[in-house]
Amino acid sequence: MKAGANAAARQRRAVQTLPEVTISEDSEVRFLHLGTEWIQGSMLLDAPFDIELDYVQRMMAWLLFVDPDSVGKRRALQLGLGSAALTKFCFKKLRMDTTAIEINPQVLAVCRQWFKLPPDGPRLRVLLADAGEEIRRAGHAGAYDALQVDLYDHEAAAPVLDSPDFYADCRNALTDDGCLTVNLFGRDASYDRSLQSICAAFGTDAVWAFKPTREGNTVVLAQRTAERVTRMALLSRAETVQARWGLPAEKWLRLFKAVS
Repeated sequence: MKAGANAAARQRRAVQTLPEVTISEDSEVRFLHLGTEWIQGSMLLDAPFDIELDYVQRMMAWLLFVDPDSVGKRRALQLGLGSAALTKFCFKKLRMDTTAIEINPQVLAVCRQWFKLPPDGPRLRVLLADAGEEIRRAGHAGAYDALQVDLYDHEAAAPVLDSPDFYADCRNALTDDGCLTVNLFGRDASYDRSLQSICAAFGTDAVWAFKPTREGNTVVLAQRTAERVTRMALLSRAETVQARWGLPAEKWLRLFKAVS
């Protein structure tokens, strides 16, 4: 069997073992699940291109580190589609060239049917692939200004990809002033290990972290090139982000600080 056929066979086996995707609704919000009660994403029914969950909003904190006027010229990559909240926001609201990598074809189909994910086009593409393998492909090197990682399985116990080598691959995919944001569980025993892996790949001086949300999600940000931005500069940028895109960026500054 040829190498390409071997890879295709592995992909089919992986897909066969993936959990079934289900949805639920509660008043004004639609939720995505991977065969359990754990929420893997959400959408406001009356505002499908807004971001509903606090921790997902915080995944946009990289906006604090770039010129707001440059955002539409930048490129975003999401590892893990979820309910496509980040992908839709980057594509529709920020007008960015946006790519997502998702292993589960059911997730993509449900996002297209139930979560208003637009079809692929010149500025939007979803790749059905293993994120850990795909991110190592040469075409991704130095290509993205914002890399957002939210990779959890149906049990939502710890990130599926979480090694220093994986985060080094993420760093390699960023432009010089690019940023990584990662969703971690701040109250889980795996958080310290995850943070150490990120610091090993990016350097402690490049890493920032939010306080945990009420649910325990902690968003960590890492800069491709460490830069110590003043609080006044961050406040000015936060005011612009909040006014322009409706994200609670001024509140973020009370919950967000450098790790070192």
